[in-house]
Amino acid sequence: MVTSLPIPRLVIAAPSSGSGKTTVATGLMAAFSERGLAVSPHKAGPDYIDPGYHALATGRPGRNLDAFMCGPELVAPLFAHGAAGCDLALIEGVMGLYDGAAGRGELASTAQVAKLLRAPVVLVVDASSQSRSVAALVHGFASFDPQVRLGGVILNKVGSDRHEVMLREALEEAGMPVLGVLRRAPQVAAPSRHLGLVPVAERRADAVSSVGALADQVRAGCDLDALMALARTAPPLDGEAWDAGAAIASASGPAAVLADGPAEAGRGGRPLVAVAGGAAFTFSYAEHAELLTAAGADVVTFDPLRDERLPDGTAGLVIGGGFPEVYAPELSANEPLRGAVAAFAAAGGPVAAECAGLLYLASSLDGKPMCGVLDADARMSERLTLGYREAVAVSDSSLAVAGTRLRGHEFHRTVIEPGAGASPAWGFTHPERRVEGFVRDGVHASYLHTHWAAAPAVARRFAESAGRFAEAAAPAR
Repeated sequence: MVTSLPIPRLVIAAPSSGSGKTTVATGLMAAFSERGLAVSPHKAGPDYIDPGYHALATGRPGRNLDAFMCGPELVAPLFAHGAAGCDLALIEGVMGLYDGAAGRGELASTAQVAKLLRAPVVLVVDASSQSRSVAALVHGFASFDPQVRLGGVILNKVGSDRHEVMLREALEEAGMPVLGVLRRAPQVAAPSRHLGLVPVAERRADAVSSVGALADQVRAGCDLDALMALARTAPPLDGEAWDAGAAIASASGPAAVLADGPAEAGRGGRPLVAVAGGAAFTFSYAEHAELLTAAGADVVTFDPLRDERLPDGTAGLVIGGGFPEVYAPELSANEPLRGAVAAFAAAGGPVAAECAGLLYLASSLDGKPMCGVLDADARMSERLTLGYREAVAVSDSSLAVAGTRLRGHEFHRTVIEPGAGASPAWGFTHPERRVEGFVRDGVHASYLHTHWAAAPAVARRFAESAGRFAEAAAPAR
């Protein structure tokens, strides 16, 4: 539907990674939520972990706004979809304010998202090693792109009252409002490891406590009334909010074409698509389940760490990203579920696996037996593979047909040694040319994270594949 969305909104950005964006954004979300406001949480870029903390702070799904994977044209519609009915929207940026996809100018930067949303920016500055120079730093960020409206600064890691006075005096000379001052508080920091923060699902009790402490810290150090007043200066966004049903109804392109011709998903009833969750599989976009539901499937979650069988009636299996390397012994010990996954794949059931899902389908992970769906062995590596990718489907699968083009993101510290019996899933065309992933029977497994809102035909094809599998598996009537 066409909307004129007058929702107050702020982008929380920083000069660089490590400045405290997540601390401030999550604390603000929690503090405003405690005031009784419905807060819509968003994250620029492909990050899966920060939105988990945002969801904990607000009680609403954390949603990503990625101008590379979804295209700039979908940023505002996806924002409007997530923010509908809310009193305030807060968007946490990615990296530094002007950092984006390598070699692509402003594409996928926080600055681009701010411009697309016509939202004022609050800059979080790590002031721990500077005083008057902070004014020069902020002046540079404020003047670099006149279309980016920098509305104020939150100073983080301030050391003392005297330090605060010097910083405030410098920024007053520069004409930049100070909207908050936060002292060093390591006790509220979330623990990190090889791919960033530890996800909420792995430390929920501690995470609840941390988010509460962040709210207390932000409430004490930030001018919430001034921040809300700045958020209200954002003009209405006119346009059409993204809608999963409309996206599925209009889905077109090669991914929407099934080998046997078009068919309704689940002619004998809605097919059940089981989505892996729990502590080992925390990486997912909320829009994926919404698209599958709109395409005619019923979506349920199962936990490979705890459940010993797939949900009854499973006709499609989605295994997204996460940290299976952290839980390899526990995943391996759940032999009944590993056997059920292998049997489902052997029967031709449609399986879509990304990154962690790929590792779980392998024969082994760091020497621990996995599902054995793929004749391949995975292990941890010292090398971080990270970056946006442009890809084309090499082989027909339950997810896409050859020729389907998607943009995605890789983020892992594992490698997988391929075996025999499978075709590649993707051919990467940028930034390097190589093939990656596995397609065999109904299985599509790859390191590539994708956002299906950019290609709803993928979700429709998978739901229809699940419907066909359910139909074939149903008792003769």
